[in-house]
Amino acid sequence: MRFDGKTALVTGAAVGIGRATAVKLASEGANVIALDLNEEMLATLKEEIETAGGKVMTLRCDVSDERAVNEAFAAAKKEFGPIRILVNNAALWRDFTPFLEVGVNLWKQYMDINVMGVVYCTRAALPDMLEGGYGRIINVASVAGVYGNRNMVCYSATKGAVIAMTQALAKEVSDKGVLVNAVSPGTVTSSEKNDYYLSSESPANYMGRTGSDMENANLICFFASDEASYISGQNLQIDGCRKKI
Repeated sequence: MRFDGKTALVTGAAVGIGRATAVKLASEGANVIALDLNEEMLATLKEEIETAGGKVMTLRCDVSDERAVNEAFAAAKKEFGPIRILVNNAALWRDFTPFLEVGVNLWKQYMDINVMGVVYCTRAALPDMLEGGYGRIINVASVAGVYGNRNMVCYSATKGAVIAMTQALAKEVSDKGVLVNAVSPGTVTSSEKNDYYLSSESPANYMGRTGSDMENANLICFFASDEASYISGQNLQIDGCRKKI
């Protein structure tokens, strides 16, 4: 997979799957724009990519703020030209609360980040993709959006929405050269030290281990590549043959 000359934007790029994806895209020649709220981690990502010879622009951005998203995308376009690859990865998820204990404000926060963040970023990138007749949009969903997770109703609902959005939008734009797909990770072990290949034991799937950030990034980058030129409107679970628990 090579992305020479293509501009790729990754949200939630400071840690985990988003960070691994940004690193992978840059290593394969893409001009990378990395968006996140964590400026300190963005700074270390920038240093990592540039030390390896890659091109990257980092921007602090709250994807739930439409104005901030539009400003970030405008700055990215000015720096590297039109965005051809969009990875909607930013999301809120670390909450395990029974349904009746989840307040309305938390529901709104999940919707604003996990759903509307995808909407805002896609709306910002799509016009140039359509004009250029080429684009790749990869939405990071979750197995929770496929069959729901106990005590994670709001998270599951938002990821289900992302999957449906992926499938619906693909039917609007695939004939115009813009391919839209989703990946749904299962359990992932992210490293505080940015070990992109870190994995650990897990009873949640038949492989008996968690997935690594880079395993997820490899799938995202495949969907972003020309090797996936006949794939659109799909949601692929990357979950180690997960047990539905």
